[in-house]
Amino acid sequence: ACAAITMPEVNTDHLDEQQVQLLAEMCILIDENDNKIGADTKKNCHLNENIDKGLLHRAFSVFLFNTENKLLLQQRSNAKITFPDCFTNTCCSHPLSHPLELEENAAMGVRRAAQRRLKAELGIPMEQVTPEEISYLTRIHYKAKSDGIWGEHEIDYILFVQKDVTLSPDPNEIQSYCYVTQKELKQLLDKASKNEVKITPWFKLIAETFLFKWWDNLPNLNKFVDHEKIHRM
Repeated sequence: ACAAITMPEVNTDHLDEQQVQLLAEMCILIDENDNKIGADTKKNCHLNENIDKGLLHRAFSVFLFNTENKLLLQQRSNAKITFPDCFTNTCCSHPLSHPLELEENAAMGVRRAAQRRLKAELGIPMEQVTPEEISYLTRIHYKAKSDGIWGEHEIDYILFVQKDVTLSPDPNEIQSYCYVTQKELKQLLDKASKNEVKITPWFKLIAETFLFKWWDNLPNLNKFVDHEKIHRM
């Protein structure tokens, strides 16, 4: 049935060339229970016209803390097609429809994808954050529009890492980054509520629900691990 849907034509000429190339990557299509049902381009997965018909893909959000318990935030570059200039958690992206990243046992595919994107976006050497060092907590299902054309509809694997890392961010992905304390993040969220800065909708959702509780328990996150439930936001 999926093949019969005609995909809308969207002009991407005015968009950043490097980001447009990434639109050809193949994301993993899933049903509402995170069962793989196929694959489609990043472009098609992020068009509101398809999202409105129910197109849903698998994603992840990494929260990386240093040994001082500070959280690494990034500000998305102006070149990003969805949610440019927004502050967000350490790294958010998608596993690709590729054997290594499709592996579902212990969410190994998603964790490999996270390692790949931490390197691509933040320049963190692959050996500094291995898939084994990435903790998979739970999943969140959310939908959000970026503008009239582009949006998100994902089941997001929440991944935690605590490690001191070396950073060398790609300016095409990230315009700034900072490590924050809980107090500093609360100040940023307060500014966002007054529209003084922009934050991504998934980061806002997670910060308003689970984040601070998890952050208070970094040494013993095991009690929050829930691989059965998908939190519908």
